[in-house]
Amino acid sequence: MPSLADALAAGPVVLDGGLSTELEARGHDVSSALWSARLLRDAPGAIVEAHAAFAAAGAQVATTASYQATVEGFAAAGVDADEARRLIASSVVLAREGQDAGQGEGWVAGSVGPYGAMLADGSEYTGDYVDAIGVAALRAFHRPRMELLAEAGADVLACETVPAAAEAEALLAEAQALGVPVWLSLTTVVDDDDVPRTRRGERAADVFAMAAGVDEVVAVGVNCTAPAAVGPALTAAAAAGKPVVVYPNSGEAWDAAGRRWSGPPGVSPDAVPTWVGNGARLVGGCCRVRPADIAAVVSALP
Repeated sequence: MPSLADALAAGPVVLDGGLSTELEARGHDVSSALWSARLLRDAPGAIVEAHAAFAAAGAQVATTASYQATVEGFAAAGVDADEARRLIASSVVLAREGQDAGQGEGWVAGSVGPYGAMLADGSEYTGDYVDAIGVAALRAFHRPRMELLAEAGADVLACETVPAAAEAEALLAEAQALGVPVWLSLTTVVDDDDVPRTRRGERAADVFAMAAGVDEVVAVGVNCTAPAAVGPALTAAAAAGKPVVVYPNSGEAWDAAGRRWSGPPGVSPDAVPTWVGNGARLVGGCCRVRPADIAAVVSALP
């Protein structure tokens, strides 16, 4: 297997979809504050099966069930620190097992969700916490999980659903300190002037520019962003001079209080050739995107 960076230089690579969505569709309860990370402890075999389904659909990258897996989050659920660290590392092993069962080769991306994901209050879609916490504390929060995932053998760390410039700064600094490949993926919205912005309100282009000179960054882009907002964000990301990663959600909205999705889905594989033509090299889906949707993405690649 070439490195993911070398593969991106050769052409598009297909990501998986919404792991938690797939687990829920298979009858597993992901409504707790741990979300799909609960199943690292309670049903690891189910995680393997979900990864295998995405791999069989054509996904070349398996993203671990560690988005909401932190020592702090597990502690709140009564899991001690040693076991929490073991569970986080196991997410890489499970992803590799599922990938092997589904297609036999590919890359594993260690999911590094934002601080707000640990809070489980929807604040990863606002970034309201960054001013109170600050970059230094965010670095300290992210460091242990990034180290665990890298040491467990993840090929790349997916620093994803990042809602604010300060958190991006923290993640980039830790990537450089660890010397491990990462991609940086913001969750964005488009303002009235068609300018993509972080959920905190900063210009996305300014945040992507922070990654331009960081050798550890293999791609920048967006995830958990409405499909209709991908185009402007893709243009902003491409200006950083890195390959672009694009994996939108289904277009539905997350109700943090009710812990459910609402609204009509709007993702379409018809957009994939345009995304690739405009620089996207890592293409897949996020929440509510299932294996059949990934198979449609594969079929739509130019």
